[in-house]
This record gives sequence, C-alpha cells and structure tokens, in this order.
Amino acid sequence: QVQLVESGGGLVQAGGSLRLSCAASGRTFSSYAMGWFRQAPGKEREFVAYIDWTGSVALYTDSVKGRFTISRDNAKNTVYLQMNSLKPEDTAVYFCAAYRGPTYYYTTAYDYWGQGTQVTVSS
Repeated sequence: QVQLVESGGGLVQAGGSLRLSCAASGRTFSSYAMGWFRQAPGKEREFVAYIDWTGSVALYTDSVKGRFTISRDNAKNTVYLQMNSLKPEDTAVYFCAAYRGPTYYYTTAYDYWGQGTQVTVSS
C-alpha cells in the first residue's frame, strides 16, 4: 500500500515556475515507477511525466518537453515535478500516481493516486 500527498500548487503568471512535490508513505516507494497526470475542467485526465524507480528514465508528453522535469529522491520518498515557462493551458489539477504497468501514459497503469494539487496559470 502506498499513500501519496501532492503539494506545491498555486497561482502563477504565464512564464513563471512551480515545483510540485509528491510525498509517499510506505516502505515500497522506491520500488515503484511514478507518474504525474493532470486534469483540466471538463477534460480527461492526461499523462504529463513518468520516472522509473531508479530515476534514470524520464518520459514526458510532448506539450511539456523542455519545460517540465520529473525527478525523485527515494531517501525522502518524494517525487517532484519542476515546471518552468508555464502557460495558461497548463492550468489543471495535478496528480501523482504509483505505476504498476504496462503502459505508462494510461491512467489504468497506475495503482495509487494522490488527491491532487491545483495549478493555475494566469495570462
């Protein structure tokens, strides 16, 4: 069992930055690959970024490549999402999730989810 709690969301102007954190409980955190997803009002939850359990493999959806960076600190049971050059279209609730497979960009590939943190980017 893994419990996930996101933090770090807020209101930022376009072009600004935020760093989201996802704190996990449970001794097995370091064995899980992790993902970030987001959901805007009236839209489906969509994949944002993925990181394997070692932190050596990171994958992104095209719209955030070059702007967002996913990372993890297994000693702190935490995964991060550094978001730079934010755009109004990045506005959404952001969720972290623990991956079980097999396809990293599908929500159904994740077992455990946090409650989400709101990110709002003003123009």
